[in-house]
Amino acid sequence: MNPLTILVVNDFACVEGGASQVALSSAAGLVARGHHVHLFAASGPVSDEIARSPVNVTVLGQRSIADDPSRLRAAIQGIWNRRAHDTMCELLAGFDRRTTVVHCHVWVKSLSSSVVRAALACRFPVVITLHDYFTACPNGGFFNYPKREICTLRAMSAACVLTNCDKRSYPQKLWRTARQWVQKHMGDVPSGVRHFITVSEFSERILRPYLPFECRTHRVSNPVSIEPGPPVNPDMNEDFVFVGRLDPEKGPMVFAEAAALTGVRAVFVGDGMCAETIRRKCPSAIVTGWVGREQVIQHLRQARALVFPSLWYETFGLTVAEAAALGVPAIVSEDSAAAELVEDGVTGFHLRTGDVGDFCAKLKQLSDGQTATRLGHASYGRYWASPTTIEHHLDHLERVYQEILS
Repeated sequence: MNPLTILVVNDFACVEGGASQVALSSAAGLVARGHHVHLFAASGPVSDEIARSPVNVTVLGQRSIADDPSRLRAAIQGIWNRRAHDTMCELLAGFDRRTTVVHCHVWVKSLSSSVVRAALACRFPVVITLHDYFTACPNGGFFNYPKREICTLRAMSAACVLTNCDKRSYPQKLWRTARQWVQKHMGDVPSGVRHFITVSEFSERILRPYLPFECRTHRVSNPVSIEPGPPVNPDMNEDFVFVGRLDPEKGPMVFAEAAALTGVRAVFVGDGMCAETIRRKCPSAIVTGWVGREQVIQHLRQARALVFPSLWYETFGLTVAEAAALGVPAIVSEDSAAAELVEDGVTGFHLRTGDVGDFCAKLKQLSDGQTATRLGHASYGRYWASPTTIEHHLDHLERVYQEILS
């Protein structure tokens, strides 16, 4: 295909989370295929993968709003980042609308919706990957943090605005509500955008009522960076592994309690506000803290099973796909998007969300080595029959870009 110009928009120029990983790896992959790629970010540093590639980079040198010591400046920037808007307009003046796509990933931590508005005002085609639920929900997760349960209220309704669902405080919820109002009425998100990429059927079903009726949605699964190889044998392993933030909505305490009751070997790969509570509830648990990607994969290779006990929706569940690519079964919450990746009783188990007793039962079933290997090898076969590799991801992106430009 003829080379295109893709302007990748993301809060960070480094890997700060799963969405940034997707944005940066796709940018590097697209430029390797001969496309002209420009990364636009608020915060650095620039990742090694991008620095080694011919991707052009614009980094504003701004702090994320969570890390800015000036809370007033952070509050203003988070609602409308004027510098990002103006710099985006200046940058786009040198691009050709006929061959350029502006691909927005994440903007709520630094850039704000001002960058989307800039691209729309300059009349460039825009596509947004829906990595989270911030397009609709003020706190980005359709989750009531104080109650630790999924929120079923209509986002931005009166009931929503009056409900203290925020992780920090009700004033923070009101600030998020103001940001959401500005995003909708000044940023034209989502009303001004005609193309959205969804990463799962589950997340699309949640978000579709909030998207413009006439918009197009394109399914592009997140890429899994696992090289083909023989499956592991879970029956040879003892570890039940949790990977990710150790925060309440991710469900680590449910796992810690179930592990303490069943006596399984629990490994928590990550860090967060629940780390010390986990150590108290399950003294035998191993909490590694944050580790590099190679170490994460090594922990998965040494796993009897992956546990994914999220209390909230999620949008995909990348570690579940990574585990399957290695031949490791998973226990996943039935109310999360990751449940799409596991066939209950065939490639892993679905878990009644937040149910410690059900978790104990699933851990005991997978304590049987033959069961773990049977499910793990089934998950391996299912994944590699239709792998979501970076090359497949890039193929899908190219088709989406061509459709948008045509």
